[in-house]
Amino acid sequence: MSLLRQLFQGELPKLVMFDLDGTLLDSVPDLAAAVDRTLLDLGRPAAGADKVRNWVGNGARVLVRRALADGIEHDGVDDQLAAQALELFMQHYAESHDLSQVYPGVQQTLDWLREQDVELALVTNKPERFVAPLLDQKQLGGYFRWIIGGDTLPQQKPDPAGLLHVMKMARVEPACALFVGDSRTDVQAAKAAGVSCVALSYGYNHGRPIAEEKPDVVLDSLSGLMQAR
Repeated sequence: MSLLRQLFQGELPKLVMFDLDGTLLDSVPDLAAAVDRTLLDLGRPAAGADKVRNWVGNGARVLVRRALADGIEHDGVDDQLAAQALELFMQHYAESHDLSQVYPGVQQTLDWLREQDVELALVTNKPERFVAPLLDQKQLGGYFRWIIGGDTLPQQKPDPAGLLHVMKMARVEPACALFVGDSRTDVQAAKAAGVSCVALSYGYNHGRPIAEEKPDVVLDSLSGLMQAR
């Protein structure tokens, strides 16, 4: 019996919702390039991919503020400077996603879920304008019936609003839904929405092991959903 069926008492969930960055795609190379160009535009030193990897997960606005603060905590960043930096970042990030890569096992798992007639959705904190073009570029565009970006609703993860919104549209109860992510933000959103949560160990969790957030299952590859455990 597959791990996915084990999570749902021998059945398959009716709906699986996914995070994007750090879960389906390694997008840090492109995000870091855009962050570094933004910082250089502002006369500041580049941050580099290692730092950016620890800063992503809470949307573009927070990412930019962390870059300006050169750290996770960003309360002291000037709001006007942050707004200027965000505009620059959005311009730079829109120019290219060529460095982002689909993680191993993702496409096969999405194919398998689709073959099982499981509905699929995406709930990400990435600005919505970037999501569909990025998915299309990486040959993932045809899988998801519903897409919620970081600015689609007034709230973003860890608020459960995006997950609840998708479940309402899909007419699926929390007991029949799964969320798959890679960060504390994702685990917190899943728990608040009352859905089961699978977390990937390889993603972006601010430098901390995702097991500390106590998701239902931690996997090293998304393909683990298909495998017996």
